[in-house]
Amino acid sequence: MKHEWKKTEKNFYFPNVKPEKIVVPKFNFYTIEGVGNPNDDHFAEHVSVLFSLSYAIKMGLKSGEAVPKNYTDYAVYPLEGVWDMNEEAKRKMDGKLDKSTFVYKLMIRQPAFITADFAAENIELTKKKKPHALLDQVKFETIEEGSCVQMLHMGSFDNEPLSFKLMEQFAEEQLLKRKSLTHREIYLSDARKTIPERLRTILRFQVE
Repeated sequence: MKHEWKKTEKNFYFPNVKPEKIVVPKFNFYTIEGVGNPNDDHFAEHVSVLFSLSYAIKMGLKSGEAVPKNYTDYAVYPLEGVWDMNEEAKRKMDGKLDKSTFVYKLMIRQPAFITADFAAENIELTKKKKPHALLDQVKFETIEEGSCVQMLHMGSFDNEPLSFKLMEQFAEEQLLKRKSLTHREIYLSDARKTIPERLRTILRFQVE
């Protein structure tokens, strides 16, 4: 039976439009780091490399190539990003949003049956079939977020501060403290094909 994260993992990928607390366990990801404006072509290349690897695994497994133990067909997971600002921007904190100062770590989750060795082999195969300089920067990591506050943000990325304000108010009411200004976004919409007003993005930050 095909694993559909949209149906079986709704707590992680389909939260409420109001803030809620969640505990996120360990998951495996292909990750890549970068800096700069997410509207630039360089950012799009980072995204493309992650999807190239993720679909290479899925299609290779479907064709019966070196099927790992406990394999089951699955839907490729959505793009995620952990966002921060460079140190100079943090020092200024003048209220002006300069997207060129963004620091990001993009990732796509991989099924639990994908091992580090299998993921590394897939990177090497992809280098041969679809070479790209950024493939050398991709890592396979296990990440555990733990206790978080999250909500579904509807609309433009530029309006996210309004949702973060609601999340921070919720955290305060629940006697929770936000760990840092770093936050995670999970993209349920394709920003290239969706008008800003209809974008759906999960916002999440860690709490203690």
